[in-house]
Amino acid sequence: MKQHIAHIAMVVDDYDEAIRFYTEKLNFDLIEDTSISETKRWVLVRPKGGECCLLLAKAAGDEQKNRIGNQTGGRVFLFLYTDDFWRDYNDLLAKGVNFAREPKEESYGIVAVFEDLYGNLWDLLQPSPHHV
Repeated sequence: MKQHIAHIAMVVDDYDEAIRFYTEKLNFDLIEDTSISETKRWVLVRPKGGECCLLLAKAAGDEQKNRIGNQTGGRVFLFLYTDDFWRDYNDLLAKGVNFAREPKEESYGIVAVFEDLYGNLWDLLQPSPHHV
């Protein structure tokens, strides 16, 4: 049996704003942007070379709107692995991405925590060779 996670839903405030952030700031690829109805779209983005996509889901109603930017109660939400930490870290800094925690060497690799456009926390991580 083979299984994998295809998509992870992320509640966003605005489709186009989220697409711009993920494609222009994080260099993700826009995989799909299909209108489902007048207010709903199927929007998938993913890191270059990645398999799992983020499904950018526009918040519907107050309960979902209250989750924007804090989908995990203040914990790091997603982990963006890289093959070159300093290249990507410096690129994100140059594009104005806010880092909540500075780079740190850990036993598992080099890591820094950044915020997406809504404040969700991400790890930018280059794993050490024995933690891939």
